[in-house]
Order: sequence, then C-alpha cells, then structure tokens
Amino acid sequence: MTVYFIGAGPGAPDLITLRGKTLIERCPVCLYAGSIVPKDMLEWCPKNATIIDSAPMSLDEIEAAFVEAYKAGKDVARLHSGDLAMWSAVNEQIRRLRRLGIAYEMVPGVPAIAAAAASLGQELTVPGESQSLILTRINGRASPMPSGETLENFAESGAMLAIHLAIHALSEIVARLAPFYGADCPVRIVAHASRPEEKIINGTLADIEHRFAADPVERTAIILVGHALGSENHRESALYDAAYQRRFRGRPELDRQ
Repeated sequence: MTVYFIGAGPGAPDLITLRGKTLIERCPVCLYAGSIVPKDMLEWCPKNATIIDSAPMSLDEIEAAFVEAYKAGKDVARLHSGDLAMWSAVNEQIRRLRRLGIAYEMVPGVPAIAAAAASLGQELTVPGESQSLILTRINGRASPMPSGETLENFAESGAMLAIHLAIHALSEIVARLAPFYGADCPVRIVAHASRPEEKIINGTLADIEHRFAADPVERTAIILVGHALGSENHRESALYDAAYQRRFRGRPELDRQ
C-alpha cells in the first residue's frame, strides 16, 4: 500500500501530469483538498472509490484516514493543489507516514507560478534585466516568516518577486517594495490562473491598489513585481544567436572563427 501525494496543478483539470491522472484512476481511496482542487478530477476515481474532502480535517484525522487505508491494503491518491515543492503542507503528513512505516511517493504538478506566467503570455526571466525569480510570501497565521526572509531583503536584489498567499496585504506590499523598485515598477495580479474565473489586473506600484479596489479578487492570487514584466526592448538571448556555438548545434565553421 502506498500514499501518493499528487500535485493536482493550478486549477484547470487537464493541467495535471499523466502520472498523476493515472494514479487517480487506479487508487481506491482519494483524499483531496476540496477548498482548491478542482472537483472535476474526482470523476477519474474508480467506481466505488472512497473519496474524502480533507478541507475540514485536522492532521490527526488525515493520519487516521491513511491508517485505515493501510490496514485495508488500499492505495491512496492524496491530491494537493499546484505542485508539492512549496507551501503544500505535505512534510508533516510524510513525517507521520514515516513513523507509521507507510510507504509514500511524491508526484510533481504544475505550479501556480507557471500557470500565471502562461496567463500573462510571457517568460518571467528576461536577458540582461532579470535572471532570478523569487517565490515568497508574507507573515500569516499558518506560518510566520523566518527573520531574514523579508520583502525588503529580497527586493534589494532587484529580482522578480512572485508573492503568494498575500492578496489581503496588497497595501502593505506596495508600501514595502516601492522604495526599492520605484513607483513605476510594473505589477501583475494573477488570480485563479488557468481556471474559467481567471482574472489579471495590470498596474504599477503607484496605481495597483486603486486598480485592485475597482476589481477585487479573493484568495488564490499571485502578486508579481518586477521591471522585467514591462520589458519590450530587452536584448535577445545568446542561446539562439547565429554566432553562438554550443554543444548541440554542430556547426564546426563557428569553431574556426
């Protein structure tokens, strides 16, 4: 028996890995984060599968569901939104499985930031302007931020920031970042990326609060801040430059130049 932690993707049911879908189709037990995982995915569960919404459950109750499935010899598809690598709360579940001697496997998913970039129709790293993307959040009830991981510290690098789980604190974010990026720095709010209710709010640190107030969203939003968002005249990458010889190009004439 194995518990399969599956990244269910950012929202659109078809933005899930083939491996993840295959496991859902064959696992007789499915625990899913009902507050955010699309319920359309539950249609892939086997007939007569045990389907449990974990949204109202405590960690002890989730553990009990794992133990029940373990005793019955039934594999579990444990669905989390987005990808498992960040803010997925799988570590504490895995720790309990290890203590119990229950096997588990992690199946990656499409992260929300990838869906947000696709919705914006652009790459988030721009040659000569931004080659780093910082995924972060701010203090919240569920988890406080470590003392050194502040918006100000990250902003000093000038890198693109993707701030998750913080749309409720937009005013605070603007006030903290404007001294570093400047009032004219582009901001994009991408809410419910890949879902039918997807919404994008474009602005700058100077006006994004006003634009957001006119068309607000709740939860499931990423705030992107960085000058590369508005870059149109950046230099092209050397990767496809005709004069750039690389291992797989196979153009010996360039080696002789």
